[in-house]
Amino acid sequence: QLQLVESGGGLVQPGGTLRLSCAASGFTLDYYAIGWFRQAPGKEREGVSCISSRGSTTNYADSVKGRFTISRDNAKNTVYLQMNSLKPEDTAVYYCAAVYGSRWCPEVGMNYWGKGTLVTVSS
Repeated sequence: QLQLVESGGGLVQPGGTLRLSCAASGFTLDYYAIGWFRQAPGKEREGVSCISSRGSTTNYADSVKGRFTISRDNAKNTVYLQMNSLKPEDTAVYYCAAVYGSRWCPEVGMNYWGKGTLVTVSS
């Protein structure tokens, strides 16, 4: 079974910090670019960040640039999203997804998706 499992979501106050994890089982992430996506209530899913298979290339949505950091530890088969200075507009279900043999994360082309973890930023 090829699975991605997100964890680390929860309720935080504005300005707070969370670290999300995306752990793979049944396959190795070594050859996959990994993306984080999010979907807020009533809105379409959007890309948040992407990291290449070796971690040499990263990108971020303008809305999170400077606040979020994506990283990976291939030895642990895990990708992380460090989220600092959280804002209410960051509230969403966050998903990780994997795409084989790509340097970037085209949403329509992602091969595997996790089930998501809910991040709520509210006072």
